[in-house]
Amino acid sequence: MAQCSYSKLSHFFKLTTANLNKPTLLRTGSDIHHAPQRGKYFIRFHKTSGPERALQERQKQHMARGLPKQKPIAGVKQVIVVASGKGGVGKSTTAVNLALGLTANDPSKTVGILDADVYGPSVPKLMNLKGNPELTDNNLMRPLMNFGIPCMSMGFLVEDVAPIVWRGLMVMSAIEKLLRQVDWGLLDYLVIDMPPGTGDVQLSITQNIPIAGAVIVSTPQDIALLDARRGAEMFKKVNVPVLGIVQNMSVFQCPKCNHQTHIFGADGARALADTLGVQVLGDIPLHLGIREMSDRGQPVVVSSPDSPEAEAYRKVATAVVQRLQELSG
Repeated sequence: MAQCSYSKLSHFFKLTTANLNKPTLLRTGSDIHHAPQRGKYFIRFHKTSGPERALQERQKQHMARGLPKQKPIAGVKQVIVVASGKGGVGKSTTAVNLALGLTANDPSKTVGILDADVYGPSVPKLMNLKGNPELTDNNLMRPLMNFGIPCMSMGFLVEDVAPIVWRGLMVMSAIEKLLRQVDWGLLDYLVIDMPPGTGDVQLSITQNIPIAGAVIVSTPQDIALLDARRGAEMFKKVNVPVLGIVQNMSVFQCPKCNHQTHIFGADGARALADTLGVQVLGDIPLHLGIREMSDRGQPVVVSSPDSPEAEAYRKVATAVVQRLQELSG
């Protein structure tokens, strides 16, 4: 088994450019008018007529024929994506502790983590992993492992401080390689830490592989809930079941007087869950120990397994498994 190097990995990220010069324009009920005197574009929306609706339907069918067929990841039974509408809500920390919680609840289950946040990979830091993946004899990348969890991330392939300045096509090509050219072995669950938002990476992953369900992470704050709802609606549009919402940073308890303060608001995620018709998978407190252990690369589920914070993550893992069983049954 050879040690992985940049030269050996470079072929994983070559782009196919055969069809890049054939852009497709899809119009959906709007006319775009050019005003040469000011050099601006104006969009005029109007009601769609019968012929226009028929045209739109044909266009959708044509696009659907061009979508890649979903193909399972070799050796992986179920894929769980952890997503958020925006950054800074603790999505990656939740993804890591969810994976560890799944194995803590049932040690017979094998779980892996794929860090799909190409621009800002956090899993290497959270899982205390460094180095390059090795290559198997079949030129597949072997995940790095810690706490019994195999992990793959773009952070293993670039320097810690190196910015990833890529256009969308390069990002999607990299995601394709991370999905298809990694030797995961046999996994019961693969937890994918998605980037924030609803862009190219999310669409590329949902179109390429079957996903058992999505976990939406949000704080109770109104501005975060707005984006969380967009994320949940996106998964519904691409026919990915939303397992539920994790209400992160739900409450802060003063370590001196034990007074509880809802810094980001109270039960906002529960109201959103009711609106979306999904359940709240659990509440994770805003706790200093979670932040400190995450920064040290010692997730709270393994570093403080008897703490209330670790128990909160294990409850989320239990709720996720129950929802998957309900969907499969």
